[in-house]
Amino acid sequence: MPVAPWLILCAAVSGADDGTLEKKIEEIEAKHEKEMESVIDRLDELETALKEARKPKATLKLIDISLDGLFAVGGSTATDAELLDLQGGGHDPHKRGFTVQNVELSASGAVDPYFTAEAHIVYTIDPEGQSVVELEEMFLTTTSLPAGLQVKAGQFFTEFGRLNPTHPHAWDFVDQPIVSTRMFGGDGMRGPGARLSWLAPTPIPLEVIGGVQNANGETMTSFFGAPGDPQVGGHPWVTQDVASPADMLWTARAAATFDLAPTTVLMPGVSGAFGPNGTGGRTRIQGGDLTLKWKPAANEGGFPFVSWTSEYISRRFAADAAVDPSTGAYVPGDVLHDAGLYTQVNWGFSRGWTLGARHEWADGSGGGTGSDPMRDHRIRDSVALTWYPSEFSKIRIQGSRDSDEVIGKPVYAVWLQFEIMIGAHGAHKW
Repeated sequence: MPVAPWLILCAAVSGADDGTLEKKIEEIEAKHEKEMESVIDRLDELETALKEARKPKATLKLIDISLDGLFAVGGSTATDAELLDLQGGGHDPHKRGFTVQNVELSASGAVDPYFTAEAHIVYTIDPEGQSVVELEEMFLTTTSLPAGLQVKAGQFFTEFGRLNPTHPHAWDFVDQPIVSTRMFGGDGMRGPGARLSWLAPTPIPLEVIGGVQNANGETMTSFFGAPGDPQVGGHPWVTQDVASPADMLWTARAAATFDLAPTTVLMPGVSGAFGPNGTGGRTRIQGGDLTLKWKPAANEGGFPFVSWTSEYISRRFAADAAVDPSTGAYVPGDVLHDAGLYTQVNWGFSRGWTLGARHEWADGSGGGTGSDPMRDHRIRDSVALTWYPSEFSKIRIQGSRDSDEVIGKPVYAVWLQFEIMIGAHGAHKW
């Protein structure tokens, strides 16, 4: 390697002790070569380290874990046997005295750059005192699909209407609306499947959802249901196989958001569900929901506010003729129609305090409804006062008047509900 001219000049000026200029130059040149080799070796080491750092490696992913407990105590003018029909929701207070409505263990977190995941395991105690543990939800959600698309897959609540996809701790009242219990069963409509959502590129937020799930199981009351269980209207269940995509549950939903004013938002939605039922016939459910929310610009932790939500759901259940396997009797076919609604107002009048009022109506036609507590004419009115001592607890007292065609007299009930939340689960609005 050539030696820089300034090195030669320096060597000449220094007057090397051995009197040989060439020897001095060689020594300087050798030293320079050694230094350059050291620099090159160091650069190679850095390049190797950089390549290793860029290789994919297994990393520890932290998850959010929480525990939510929901309990109730109270009484009713109805007997415990009557309450089993009147309080048909799986997390409703089922009897006089104490009820463990819902104890939910939740976990959520990022799987990798492409997916997040959630799991919800629920524990309850039934009216006979038996413990029940079930997988309520476990699903993944994509995070990086293009064009406003998102996929959810696993076990999850069907995204139908305003209330069905929500968990009991997020409800504004102690119990599930009557129409939800009749259409979707005590535990809501949910099951294994997948759905695709699309956030449309429109001036207003508009989400369109299409999904497919298994149509069988106790959480699919209006469809295949559980083997052997009576179908809507008491029709017998017949053996069913999944022979084609037509034997699955297909759902659709569209929901939009309109800013009516800086302090007011309107959120309408429509939903539909279509699939086979356990008689060999077909079921169609459609619904519409509307939510109006007001919150002033000057608020403290989200208070004050006013929220009004209404939801209407109707069902057409076409039951095929069949022979009842338990009695051998011939059961003719029929078309059953059921409908219902709830409308509720929730007023957050002071920080941590809300006052709610709810009116409900449900009715059915076809197949004889007078003796069926799941299809008779029914009206219920409820008032609830809720106090949130902190973001992770609440105390609620609710009173209701129930008019049921089967019982034939007004039923009054008062329930006191208490909730505690531990961990990273989403806190209450406060």
